[in-house]
Amino acid sequence: MHHSIIPVNEPLLDGNEKKYLVECIDTGWVSSDGPFVLRLEQEMARKMERKFGVAVCNGSAALDVAVTVLGLGAGDEVILPTFTIISCAAAIVRTGATPVVVDSDPVTWNMDVNQVSAKITPRTKAIMVVHIYGLPVDMDPILSLAEKHGLKIIEDAAEMIGQTYKGRPCGSLGDIGTLSFYPNKHMTTGEGGMVLTNDAELAEKCRSLRNLCFQKKRFVHEKLGWNFRMSNLQAALGVAQLERLDEFVRRKRDMGKRYTGLLQDVPGLRLPLPATDYAENVYWVYGVVLKDEVPFDAEQAMQRLAERGVGTRPFFWPMHEQPVFKRMGLFKGIECPVAERIARRGFYLPSGLALTNAQIESAADQVGRLLKSTAC
Repeated sequence: MHHSIIPVNEPLLDGNEKKYLVECIDTGWVSSDGPFVLRLEQEMARKMERKFGVAVCNGSAALDVAVTVLGLGAGDEVILPTFTIISCAAAIVRTGATPVVVDSDPVTWNMDVNQVSAKITPRTKAIMVVHIYGLPVDMDPILSLAEKHGLKIIEDAAEMIGQTYKGRPCGSLGDIGTLSFYPNKHMTTGEGGMVLTNDAELAEKCRSLRNLCFQKKRFVHEKLGWNFRMSNLQAALGVAQLERLDEFVRRKRDMGKRYTGLLQDVPGLRLPLPATDYAENVYWVYGVVLKDEVPFDAEQAMQRLAERGVGTRPFFWPMHEQPVFKRMGLFKGIECPVAERIARRGFYLPSGLALTNAQIESAADQVGRLLKSTAC
C-alpha cells in the first residue's frame, strides 16, 4: 500500500512569508488597513503592467466586482467559455445579465475564438475571457471583435499569473482583469484575489464596492457594495510570494516538461500542447485527456490513480450543463461537444509548486501503468 498520496496541490511557502506574517502580528496590522495590502496592489499592478490593482478577498469576488463596475445588468448578454469555473457565469447571472457560452478548442482547452463572433447580438455588452490551465486565449481576434462591436473585455487570468500573450502579461489585455491567489495558483495569499485596470474611475468604483460603498460621511450609503476586503495577513503572504513569481513560473514550466517527457509515449493519452505561436505553456496544472480508445473515463481513471497513491482533480464541468443554471432556464438546447467531452475524459495530475521530481516521476509511472494495462 502507498503510505501517502501525492497531493494534487501544495504551495511553496519557504521564502519571506513567515517574516512578513510575524511583522503583521508584531505591528498589530492584521486587518485590511495594513500596509501590505497597498504594497501588494502596487507591486502586482506594476508586474501586470496595469496602473491600478484593487485587492479583494478571492477571485470570485474579483469577478463580481468587475461585472458590476462595468454596469452589466438585465437585458445584457456576456459571452464566456462554457469550460471554466462557476464563478465566471455566477458573476454574470447575479447582475441579471445573461451568460452566452462558447465551446472549447480541443487542443488548448480555451474558448474557441472562431466561435465568438457568431454569438454576438445587439444585446452583447462584454466578453469574459478566461485563460485555462496553461495556455492563454488567443486575444487578438477577441480584441478586434470587441473594438468592432464596442464590447468590454473582462479578462480572468486567475490560472495564468506570470504568463504572457505575445509578451504582454495575462491580466493586462482587457478593460478589466481579475486574478485569484488561492493556494493552487502561481502565487497565493491563502484566499484572495485582485481586480486590475488602467481606468482610474473603474479602479475607484472597485475600491468602493469592495468596502460596502462607504462614503465621506461614514455609515451613509448611496449604493450597495460588499465586504470584499483583503486582510493585511493575506497581503503579507502575497508580497512574499510575488517576490518569487518568476522562479515559480519557471518551476511550473520545468515540471510540465518533465511530465511530458515521461508521458509522451503512453498510449491513449492526449497531453497539453507545449506552445502556440503566442505563448509557451505555463502548465498551471498538468492536464491530460483520455483518447476515445481508452475504455474508461476520467472519473474511473482518477479513482484508480487514487488507489495507486496519486492525487488528481477532474477538469471543469461545463457551464451549460450545470444543474443550477438549467433550473434557471438558461442554456436550453445548447450543445458544446468539445467541452462536454474533455469534462468527462480530462483530469489533471499533481501540479503544486511543492511537488518534487521524484513525485512527478512516481505519478507519471502510475499513469503509464494504468494506461498500458488497458491498452491490450
